[in-house]
This record gives sequence, structure tokens and C-alpha cells, in this order.
Amino acid sequence: MRDLVAALGLALAIEGILLASFPDAMKRAMMEAAASPRDRMRLVGVVSAVLGVLVVWAARRLAS
Repeated sequence: MRDLVAALGLALAIEGILLASFPDAMKRAMMEAAASPRDRMRLVGVVSAVLGVLVVWAARRLAS
């Protein structure tokens, strides 16, 4: 559970840094994402989730 909270905190920190550093680019990216077809968004979400799980799995496996 501690790792999950740490990962969520890290994600928020990275998103905050991007929003603070590049507000116009982030706004454009959000508008483009909102205009994307639902199926494409779903595919990107699934691929991102799978890649995230693989990264965490690899990090844990290599760390031990």
C-alpha cells in the first residue's frame, strides 16, 4: 500500500511540474486528448496500464 501511495504522489508531482512548466502545451495536449475518439483513448489507457505494470514488475524483479 505504501508503494501505491508513493507512486500516486510521484505521478502528481510529475504532472504538476509539467503543468507549471508548460501550461500552454499541456492545455493543447488536453484539448487534443479530449477530441480523440473514445476507442483510441481506451487503447492508449490499456497500453499505458500494461506498460506501467511491466515497469513496476521489472523494477521489483531487478531490485531483489
